[in-house]
Amino acid sequence: MAKLDPAQYVRDVRTEVAKVTWPTRKETLITTGLVLAMSALAAVFFLVVDQLIALGMRGVFGLG
Repeated sequence: MAKLDPAQYVRDVRTEVAKVTWPTRKETLITTGLVLAMSALAAVFFLVVDQLIALGMRGVFGLG
């Protein structure tokens, strides 16, 4: 079994983090905007579908 060496672990982590390609501020803002827009679009879609299903159920069962 390998010996645990905290200092080597920290060095390895720093080496791996240096290899990461971080997004630019512009890329992050664009991606965030797209996620918010798609979330809003999905919310509106499910609201409309829910209202249509509720309307159909009221029509079938005569409730409301």
